[in-house]
Amino acid sequence: MKALFRGLSIVVVFFGIWFLLSQIDYITFFKIDKAKSATEKGVGDMIWDQIKTTEDIIVNDSITKSLDKLLKPLCKENGIERDSLKVHIIQKDEVNAFALPDGHLVVYSGLIEASKNEQALIGVLGHEIAHIENNHVMKKLSKEVGFSVLMSITTGNNNGKLVREIMHTLSSSAYDRSLEKEADIASVEYMLKAKIDPAPFADFLYEMSFDNKLESALSWVNSHPESEERAKYILEYIKGKKASQKHLLTKTEWAGFKKAVKEYEN
Repeated sequence: MKALFRGLSIVVVFFGIWFLLSQIDYITFFKIDKAKSATEKGVGDMIWDQIKTTEDIIVNDSITKSLDKLLKPLCKENGIERDSLKVHIIQKDEVNAFALPDGHLVVYSGLIEASKNEQALIGVLGHEIAHIENNHVMKKLSKEVGFSVLMSITTGNNNGKLVREIMHTLSSSAYDRSLEKEADIASVEYMLKAKIDPAPFADFLYEMSFDNKLESALSWVNSHPESEERAKYILEYIKGKKASQKHLLTKTEWAGFKKAVKEYEN
C-alpha cells in the first residue's frame, strides 16, 4: 500500500507541477517578445539605412498622397494600422516591391509604371503587407539567417556585408510556397473587404510572367515562382464572391500618378 500511495503521490506531484508550468507565459517571463521586437526594429532600421545610401528615394507629396490613397482603405477595412507601415518609393525600373522587418514596405517605381490599373498595384502591395502582418519577414530571416545572427548585428556587431545579404534575401528571393499562398489569399481578402476587385491582381501575375520584353526587370514576379498557378488559384478563390468595381483614384488621378512617377527627378 505504501508503494502504491508513494506512486500515486509522485503522479499527482508531477501533473501538479506540469499544470503550474503550463500557466506561465514564458515569452513575457523571459522577455523574449521584447527581444524579438527590439531585434526586428534594429534589423529593419539598419537595412533601410543601407538602402537609403545606395538608392534614389522618391520624395514628392503628390506621389506619396496618391499611393496613400490606395493604401488607406485597404488598411482601414482590415484593421491594419496605417501608421505602422513605413512606405518608401524607390526610383528604379525593376518591377518590384518587398517588405522589411518592422513594417518597412519598399515599392519600386517600375512596379507602379508596369501596373495597368490600381487594382493590380493594390494586389501586390496587399501581398507584401500580408507578409508584414503575418510576421513572415522575421520567420524567413530567422530560418535563413538565424535569429542569433540577427540579434548580433543589432547589438554592436554591425556587419555591413551581412546587412546587404539580408537585404538581398528579402528583395530577390521568394518565401516558402505556403507563405506565398497565404500572402496572396490575405491580399485578396484585404481587397474584397475594401470592396476592390482582386481579379486584375491575378491578371497581373499571369500577364507579367509571360512578358518577355520585361523579363530581366520583373524582380517581383521572378522571385515569386509559379505565377500562372498563383493566378489560377486566386481566380478560383474569388469565384462566386461579389467583387466591387470601386476605384480609389479617378482615371485622371491614376494617369497623373503614373506620369509623375515616370517623370520624377531628384
